[in-house]
Amino acid sequence: MIIVTGAGGFIGSCIVSKLNEIGRDDIVIVDHLHDGLMPIDSSDVKSKNIADKKFVKYFDKNEFIDLVVANKIGYDIEAVIHMGACSSTTGLDEKYYRENNFEYTAKLAKWALKNKIRFIYASSAATYGDGALGYKDDVETIRKCKPLNLYGRSKQKFDEWVLDNSVLDDVVGLKFFNVFGPNEYHKGDMRSVVSKAYKKVAEEGKIDLFKSYNDKYKDGEQKRDFIYVKDAVRVVMFFLQNMDIGGIFNVGTGEARAWNDLAKALFVAAGKSANINYVEMPESLRERYQYFTQADMGHLRSVGYSDMFMSLEDAIKDYVEYLKNDLYL
Repeated sequence: MIIVTGAGGFIGSCIVSKLNEIGRDDIVIVDHLHDGLMPIDSSDVKSKNIADKKFVKYFDKNEFIDLVVANKIGYDIEAVIHMGACSSTTGLDEKYYRENNFEYTAKLAKWALKNKIRFIYASSAATYGDGALGYKDDVETIRKCKPLNLYGRSKQKFDEWVLDNSVLDDVVGLKFFNVFGPNEYHKGDMRSVVSKAYKKVAEEGKIDLFKSYNDKYKDGEQKRDFIYVKDAVRVVMFFLQNMDIGGIFNVGTGEARAWNDLAKALFVAAGKSANINYVEMPESLRERYQYFTQADMGHLRSVGYSDMFMSLEDAIKDYVEYLKNDLYL
């Protein structure tokens, strides 16, 4: 059996979809759905991510961690893919991030390690902060990372836990960069710009991007490493299939692209002429904004990952078909 936490979320539900695609339905899914109810409640947007998925058992995240601590899961588990976390980069409740992202993950990791279960967890590029130290996923850099928000700090804290407990070779941490694609519809303001902007681009032929407040970058030329969710899931599958490989790895494309590039690709995919409007960035974000991210992919390549990543343009073209037709992965 495989456990997927955050299975109703963005990346988690896409992982379940991929597992089903390769013939795996021996899956225990964990999340916190609408009122914690099953079967699927159609009024809950998040629940739609798993409405057509095949799995054996659903646990609410709180019930699940209690069973983990008591060592009473009741299934023969080969792997835990832990995608469950609060992924908001703007939250201000430090206690919630600590309990939900760090302490929950540590409890689950301890159980998996004790029972010799493969443990794959989601870290984040948010741990790299302003990028002054670069984006290399080696131990020296990880130790020095200074995240700009509470979400990044919670992910950094668990990466440090892995190092402090000398289990780096026994687990897999995945530092996801800017992942976008189907099944993120429930994320509200935390959705990708592609998802949030598509309707306005398609109906009005317009898109809003933040102005730059850094002299090194013109408006819209701030750069991020955008990775399509289908590519991100393929990386997860690689580590599920190669149980002997451990470590903390970047999951990006290795190529930073400008927001202007993303916007232009979206206009092309929607069959519209480019019309970009630059708007003020909220003051609360200006001191915590990442102007450049680019994953160093050398570590992942060094352990044998050879798949190529989709170009930003091809990924957006593919995603628009989902957005246009209200499809889920």
